[in-house]
Amino acid sequence: MLNALLLNDVEWIVYISVITACIIIIFLAALAAIFFVLFQKSNSDGIQGITASSETFFGKNKGRSIESKLKKWSWILLAVISVLSIAVYIVQIVLKA
Repeated sequence: MLNALLLNDVEWIVYISVITACIIIIFLAALAAIFFVLFQKSNSDGIQGITASSETFFGKNKGRSIESKLKKWSWILLAVISVLSIAVYIVQIVLKA
């Protein structure tokens, strides 16, 4: 980070803008991922095994499609978080060189 101070004004502005944008996107993706994961149905029976109820809240077919969309978007958001985190790290490594 200290080596970034040696950059000229334009490079410094671009660096701060890119890092800030990535961190904001990571933050929003993390919040959305938390939201999507919390609304997914659990794979284990847990307390639901006592009542022997296998029906979902949304109905049998509709529940499956919503659950699959939640799972797909959860993986997409987690991939976005991973890729942007690695990108921020690489940008910092390149500026140190």
